[in-house]
Amino acid sequence: MKYLDALIIGAGFSGLYQLHCLRDKLKLNTLVVEEGKDIGGTWYWNTYPGARCDSESFTYGFTFSEKIFKNWTWKERYPKQNVILKYLKYFSNELKLKKNIVFNEKVISAKYIEKNNLWKVQTNNKKKYYTKYLICAVGSLSSINVPKIKGINHFKGQLHHSGRWPRKKINFKNKIVGQVGTGSTGIQIAPEIAKRAKKLILFQRSPNFSIPARNRKLTKKNIKNYKQNFKKLRNFLKRTPGGHPFEFPKKSAFDFNETKRNLLYEKSWQYGTLSFRATFNDIVKNIKANQTAVNFIKSKIYSTVKNKKYADILTNFDHPFTAKRPTLNTNYYEMFNKKNVELVDLKQSPIIKITKRGIKTNKGEYILDKIIFATGFDALTGSILKLNITGKKGINLSKFWSKGPKSFLGLLVPNFPNLFIVSGPGSPSVLTNVPVQIEQHVNWITNCIKYLEKNRKKSIETTNLAAKKWQKEIMNSVKKTLFMKAKSSWYKGDNIPGKPKTFLPYPGGMPKYKSECIKVEKNKYKELKIS
Repeated sequence: MKYLDALIIGAGFSGLYQLHCLRDKLKLNTLVVEEGKDIGGTWYWNTYPGARCDSESFTYGFTFSEKIFKNWTWKERYPKQNVILKYLKYFSNELKLKKNIVFNEKVISAKYIEKNNLWKVQTNNKKKYYTKYLICAVGSLSSINVPKIKGINHFKGQLHHSGRWPRKKINFKNKIVGQVGTGSTGIQIAPEIAKRAKKLILFQRSPNFSIPARNRKLTKKNIKNYKQNFKKLRNFLKRTPGGHPFEFPKKSAFDFNETKRNLLYEKSWQYGTLSFRATFNDIVKNIKANQTAVNFIKSKIYSTVKNKKYADILTNFDHPFTAKRPTLNTNYYEMFNKKNVELVDLKQSPIIKITKRGIKTNKGEYILDKIIFATGFDALTGSILKLNITGKKGINLSKFWSKGPKSFLGLLVPNFPNLFIVSGPGSPSVLTNVPVQIEQHVNWITNCIKYLEKNRKKSIETTNLAAKKWQKEIMNSVKKTLFMKAKSSWYKGDNIPGKPKTFLPYPGGMPKYKSECIKVEKNKYKELKIS
């Protein structure tokens, strides 16, 4: 049994920075509890072939310290999983964070004890911790989604989920591999498996839009430039809607004729990065402008994929571009020209069950050696609800969120005093370059706790009214976008059976969100309940 000022769950980007802020800046007795064997969070678990970040490397890190920023060198445009892990270890070593982290411990429950104003946290190792402040830094995309398919336990071959990839290298040589899922992960992993496997059979439910990443090694000039312009870059990232190194132009897609418009799309396509969606200012909010981007992407797929049947399946989009998470790829469409790659359209040929030998659809059975599920995550809420959190008056968070998450700014939840969430539902989170959002979130939480400690306050929580107002703000913001036009999207929880269908992240952009957070801080948290 241990008494703490603050306990942080998770040792990824958010948990590590939160530890530094509470331990080193506020001098609080702080501990991080981590399920894995080492730091890294998402980047500890996601070790599948081809795992990379889709934010440009020099933007994918902490900017609170110029020294830490400049002493680390990114060598590629998009860092690999193992390089991001090395970066986080470098960060952790610089600040000597590991001495306040316990590994191989999974939080199984957290209960608020009202009379003592303490959270009682229990782990799978039968450890108990009592803490005044509890911070969930469990990541937006960390609770894996293994689809409930009949017969899934009957398969005699190897079955893996991309989000829990084994540490031991998987041998694909001379193997027939079935991959289910073509989201961000699926699009990264498939070309790598296709290089090694005897055959790759890709089972696609609905196609995703994907832009070429154009990954490359950074030149000495590139590296010198981003390091010299540290302050300029930091300020720029903080003022863009998604925390990325690009802004939306003032020009509409319809300010140009079709020829000129397509030349500009081509320029963005050749450049790569997520900035393709900012070729024009109205792609993400006007359906007619969006269709011009859709038409261009379709033409690129048709000109790349030689098999017309496959090209038809890959362009049978059921949502506008950017209504689901846009992805980056390296030779994904080119991969379908390989003789060892087969594409199965699950809309035409749905999976009936998994058999001992493979996957059976309504058109036949596919005999497989291995099955890979690249089926994503129970986003934003899944990892938090698995913690089994109980607040005041015995209110369980799962029950309280049974019709959708209720929070204020994605940071605080009614009836759960001194519970803070980093990059949770109701915050920009997955719609941003995540480290930029994390830094802003952790700074706000740190300032809030500093205020409570300085003024000798016991607890803080949001009211139901403030949470309802914030949910209304989220829905008003999402109406100005095309997000709700996606028939099925994990942004809305559609990928998880029984999950309440509501838009999960805040879509109004980082600058607007940050101004709301600053307003609360300047008002000395008056709209919140402090005791």
